[in-house]
Amino acid sequence: MHRLFVIIGLLGLFACGTQKEVIEENGAISQKDYPYIENFYKALRYKSNGRLDDAAKLLQKCLEVRQDDDAVYYALSKIELSRGNESASAEYIQKAAALDPGNTWYTQELAYMFFETKQYDKAVEQFGNLVEKEPRNIDWLYGYAESLTQNGESGKAIEALDRTEDLTGPHPELTIQKYRLYLRSGQEEKGEAELLEGLKSFPQEPMIIASLVDYYFKHDQEAKAKEMLRNLVEADPSNGRAHLTLADVYRSEGKMSEAYKELKLAFGSDDVDLDTKMNVLLTIYESNSNPEPAVYELIDELIAKYPDQAKPYSIKGDFYLQKSDIEVALAAYKEALNYEKTQYPIWNQVLLMEYQAGMNEELYQDSKECLEYFPTISTVYLLNGVSANQLKKYDEAIDVLSTGIELIVNDEPMKAEFEGQIGDTYFGLSSFEKAKETYRSAIKRSPQSNLLKNNFAYKLAVNKLDLELAESLIKQVLKNSDQAHYYDTYGVVLFHKGEFEKAEKQFNTAYEKTPQDALLLEHLGDVSYKLGNIESAMKFWEKAKEQGRVNDVLEKKINTGKYHEK
Repeated sequence: MHRLFVIIGLLGLFACGTQKEVIEENGAISQKDYPYIENFYKALRYKSNGRLDDAAKLLQKCLEVRQDDDAVYYALSKIELSRGNESASAEYIQKAAALDPGNTWYTQELAYMFFETKQYDKAVEQFGNLVEKEPRNIDWLYGYAESLTQNGESGKAIEALDRTEDLTGPHPELTIQKYRLYLRSGQEEKGEAELLEGLKSFPQEPMIIASLVDYYFKHDQEAKAKEMLRNLVEADPSNGRAHLTLADVYRSEGKMSEAYKELKLAFGSDDVDLDTKMNVLLTIYESNSNPEPAVYELIDELIAKYPDQAKPYSIKGDFYLQKSDIEVALAAYKEALNYEKTQYPIWNQVLLMEYQAGMNEELYQDSKECLEYFPTISTVYLLNGVSANQLKKYDEAIDVLSTGIELIVNDEPMKAEFEGQIGDTYFGLSSFEKAKETYRSAIKRSPQSNLLKNNFAYKLAVNKLDLELAESLIKQVLKNSDQAHYYDTYGVVLFHKGEFEKAEKQFNTAYEKTPQDALLLEHLGDVSYKLGNIESAMKFWEKAKEQGRVNDVLEKKINTGKYHEK
């Protein structure tokens, strides 16, 4: 809480004060004193003009003549304080006070100096001297109370604050300080009484109401705490912390509509920081897989409050991903990246979503940009290589995959994934021997990988290479897994072996599992044509197109009503 007397003290430290006479004699000033007096006042003029070094030199000359002039020490203290030399300033003011202990200017300077340097026992002594001389000086009395407080003398501090209040009348800050002192001294009931008394004078004072809320919650008086909390949000509608606490109260009472109303007010408040608001949403996210519509209103409020921060968009992505709204989630994550590109978890989420959605062009561009910020993360190289392969950018794929694989240490399965992609690149370049060699190396590194075996078998089949090996590989896979695309691969192998009826059987098994798979639908059309069922072939080809399968060969099949090789 703001300390009024500290501000007043600091002003006092920079004030000029009352300069006492340099020479006090019963008789007339002698001629020999003139150079001394001239140097002193010339120094003061230099000081007022900002020529601190020149002023200090002249004052030091004064000290060479007389070492018992407190005014010189006082002036030097001011100069050293202006130059930022607090220790030297303190030394000089103490010398001045020692020479003239009755000078209240020096005593005041000492009191504030001791307080600022945390020498509270000495501050108590000096403020006590000041208060003894002028018991109605509010600033000194308040300083005395603060020094007593910091020195652990709570009882005397309360007495000093009571005397201050007698002079100033009731003040919320004095009420709060006395309340805290009562708590510190173990007189909690007196602390509560002090707050309630203060509330009579200041019934809408947020500081007093908030202190009562805190007091009642800590003392398990929930009914009183809740009543005061409602009073607090009425007295201080912009108090976001109060709205947060009240939201928690409503939530515990099962009043979710009121709780979200209070949360929305808290989210619009400036005195609740972004991270606190994020933590509220994260708690909801982790505890509720199907949040209420009001939660999305909170997210919108957060984005409106912090439109150029990444975190609100990131949490929006999390919530929309949770409810499987992939399009909105991905857009939110990408918006987050517009404001913060050094958070890898956001990049990782974007890249994985683009990969899963088959957004190869976006994946290629975004993974390339991600590498500018995270050039040592092998997964990003892999995803960039995957997208480059899909876009037939084979030379780029080789470069990025070859670079990425060098970053991998003690992770054979990951190296195998890279080699599998490099194998796909060689297939794309029609370097079939290199492709087969690379795939064999990949499978050797990760012999349990169904995905590598499936992909190798598929590439061999569509390129009509080593079909027996391809069939052997996919049979191994189907012993361990019955995923639809593995049956599809087996169907492709059998199709290129000319075993169309067996191929159709495998395609139908896959179709039962994933009837909307566009590639599988095209394969069913192909095998139907080979088996002489033209009508069925056309039906599957057209359905494949409806499901998003787009390529020139499929168009040609539909337009001509015939099967065409790629």
